[in-house]
Amino acid sequence: MSSNKPTLNIDEIDEVIHGRLRLGIMAYLSAVNPASFPELLERTATSNGNLSTHLTKLESAGYISQEKGYLGKKPQTLVHLTISGRKAWITYLEAMRGLLDG
Repeated sequence: MSSNKPTLNIDEIDEVIHGRLRLGIMAYLSAVNPASFPELLERTATSNGNLSTHLTKLESAGYISQEKGYLGKKPQTLVHLTISGRKAWITYLEAMRGLLDG
């Protein structure tokens, strides 16, 4: 007896994005791009070190880029969602929809 239920393929879920904080960062950047480091700190309610660690992981995957500069005399970091990051985000959302619709 065969089932008509689709197979859930959790291998399609991008583990780089799927972490709770990285998921929040990607979701925010998909709507607000670029975002400043302090803005992301406020939106994610995390610590500087924790945010920095997760941004580095996303940057290593090529999903974001960090632009360091100055606003007047004050250091400023802007975080940009890259083209490959946007594609990965869309693929992630489609995979999640597949799991939910399955």
